[in-house]
Amino acid sequence: MTAQTQTLRTVAGIVNSVETLEGAGFLVRRPFPKSSFSEFDPFLLLDELGPVQLKPGQAKGAPDHPHRGFETVTYILDGRLEHKDSVGNAGLLNPGDVQWMTAGAGVVHSEMPEAEFTRTGGRLHGLQLWVNLPRRDKMMPPRYQEISAAQIPVAQTDDGAVTVRVIAGEALGAKAVIETRTPIIYLHFTLQPGAAIAQPVPQNYNAFAYVLEGAGLFGSEQERGEDGQMIIFAQDGEEVTITNPVEAQQPFDFLLIAGVPLNEPVVRYGPFVMNTEAEIIQAIQDYQNGRMGQIHA
Repeated sequence: MTAQTQTLRTVAGIVNSVETLEGAGFLVRRPFPKSSFSEFDPFLLLDELGPVQLKPGQAKGAPDHPHRGFETVTYILDGRLEHKDSVGNAGLLNPGDVQWMTAGAGVVHSEMPEAEFTRTGGRLHGLQLWVNLPRRDKMMPPRYQEISAAQIPVAQTDDGAVTVRVIAGEALGAKAVIETRTPIIYLHFTLQPGAAIAQPVPQNYNAFAYVLEGAGLFGSEQERGEDGQMIIFAQDGEEVTITNPVEAQQPFDFLLIAGVPLNEPVVRYGPFVMNTEAEIIQAIQDYQNGRMGQIHA
């Protein structure tokens, strides 16, 4: 075995998504959390909304709900979402846009399909990732980073066979504009048939891929992963290799997500993620007593 192959990570496991209803009743695919697999430190949840073709008036969203102690990363591929919160923030997410919301001490938030999109219908596809905050940041003031599609760095190989959108971290010489509280990699790759990537990922990061479309080969042993599957990499190397087989009939679309584990206690209750049960009880009381505010029309 050469020194180079020793740096390639192997696949530790493959997780299938489950379908579940969220918010006002929209369907998501969720690789975690579920009964057999609850978290992947520092990540708490990944939901894929769609892709779905909605009829006029059919779109549903997530009305007012609280968050405390973690971050939500919303990435829209198709459709348009409006958001509002109890701190007075409001905005519109268009295709390709990312919202990195640090809930911190607490915020009441709503994410709803944009009114015109709801009226006309159309294709809706998006992802939401929950990132845990370290103990030191759990009660920080809420903050937003809203990055339009045009602001997200995009890089390509010289032959155009590999394209990457760099949401967090860096790839192919492009560096993200989003700041993270702990070291995070969030990359959206598209590989043409026959293309491959070897992406550096420090060995101390927990890393996984999530397949959006197509199928590919993962890790040094070239394990197959398909649409809707989460591929978990072992912490046994400093590089992740992923290939779209040369015989593939379509481009291969996937996310590569990694982060430094916090190695702290996790106590979660719905939209609250803290380190102790007492902190969860406090979060519930603060929300019920209006201390996280409310959304004004």
